[in-house]
Amino acid sequence: MDEESLAGIANRLYAAPLDGFIAARTAAAKEASGQDKELGAAVRGLAKPSVGAWAVNMLAVHDPDVLDELAGLGVRMRTAQASLDAKALRDLARERRTMLASAVEAARTVVERQGRTLSDTIAGDVEETLRALTADEGAAAAVRSGRLMKTLSADGVSAADLDGAVAVPGALPAAASPAPPPDVDKAAPARTARTTAERASGPRPTKPRLEAVRQTPRTASRPAVEKAKVALAAAEEEEADSARRSEELQELAQQAAGTIASLQEEIKGLRARLKTAETGLDQAKKQLAGTSAEAKQAQREADKAARAALLARERVLRLENP
Repeated sequence: MDEESLAGIANRLYAAPLDGFIAARTAAAKEASGQDKELGAAVRGLAKPSVGAWAVNMLAVHDPDVLDELAGLGVRMRTAQASLDAKALRDLARERRTMLASAVEAARTVVERQGRTLSDTIAGDVEETLRALTADEGAAAAVRSGRLMKTLSADGVSAADLDGAVAVPGALPAAASPAPPPDVDKAAPARTARTTAERASGPRPTKPRLEAVRQTPRTASRPAVEKAKVALAAAEEEEADSARRSEELQELAQQAAGTIASLQEEIKGLRARLKTAETGLDQAKKQLAGTSAEAKQAQREADKAARAALLARERVLRLENP
């Protein structure tokens, strides 16, 4: 089976609207089976992406520059971690928070153009996936492929779980091996070889190997410990900044809630005044209607009385002047 052909079909399917995925996959599988039954079966096996994964795919298709910028930031973060540059890593972590916020908004915009909206929960999954892109090269390749099937998570220490995460994983570019920290002890391999040889020539342990491993855990190498410490310091700094930002936003939210309550109270008062004014208006209209009717009646009676008076004057004149 031609894996490039499968990847090309997958690219089209995962770039399409989510609601039409199943129908599009069925049609693509039928068409592919006419040329290659194995390819058709592989197309039928392509899983429908989760909503969060589809949103990230839409970003990869319609606004890939956002992912490119995040990937570049990830390279800089891994370089800072490898060189144990805690300050640079903290600065980059702050930059990542800003970029992630912008990227999530970009994903919202792209998804809205497709006729859908992102809930806060799905937006959180999208942000976590984009964070994984910056922390893990494998995750970056999966996300930027546009063939993501599920959202990802990575903390910069443990690699992202890519099992079943991306369609046609064989078509992804291989992730480059990370460069070793600059202070790696170059004599370590030789020492390791000597120690291995010494262990091989020495007496065999009397205890089972598994029990010995349990009782004598391996000590992490110094560079690994240092990298972990740098990552921890950056994570703690990010946690503190996030906590401060959360407090600021909560305070703003409380202020907004107070403003809303005040405006609602004002609206309540205005509605009461409006209701009173409307009642007064109705009464005035009724009074006007009644008064107008009475005025018309009075006018008719006045006209009648005027005609009667005129007739009476005419009669008096005739009697006085026969």
